Amino acid sequence: MCAIEMKNYLKRLLLLVSCTLVLFTVNAQSQSGRTPIEDMVNAMKNNRVADMAKYFDTFVPITINNNQTVYSHNQAEIVLRDFFDKNNPANFEAMDNGSPDNSSKFVIGAFTTPAGTKFSVYILMKLKGNFILQEMRINKE
Repeated sequence: MCAIEMKNYLKRLLLLVSCTLVLFTVNAQSQSGRTPIEDMVNAMKNNRVADMAKYFDTFVPITINNNQTVYSHNQAEIVLRDFFDKNNPANFEAMDNGSPDNSSKFVIGAFTTPAGTKFSVYILMKLKGNFILQEMRINKE
């Protein structure tokens, strides 16, 4: 093989590997058969903060009871774990969801704790290679 043929071969191989990795990432994200927003809601319903955290970016804006703070990935996981340990969802009802464009998805809903406390929820996810949590609001009704 001459040098030019070798370069072309390596370019094709690199392209093939890149495409395979992209497809693997997309497939891994949809293996559950649910969209990332549905995964977030399901994780919230079942008090699985670790499952929510896989959609966290480096920094995560979270509003709890009208108190908005931007947390690091690890801080956000701790804050949500603490919140859901104290306010375990017994029921979650999605009232509205959608996708204003192909690069974002949202859900508006409410959950009730076993004690009867009600919280409204807004989750917004944006596409940045993969869908990541852009914003989460949880407010007591």
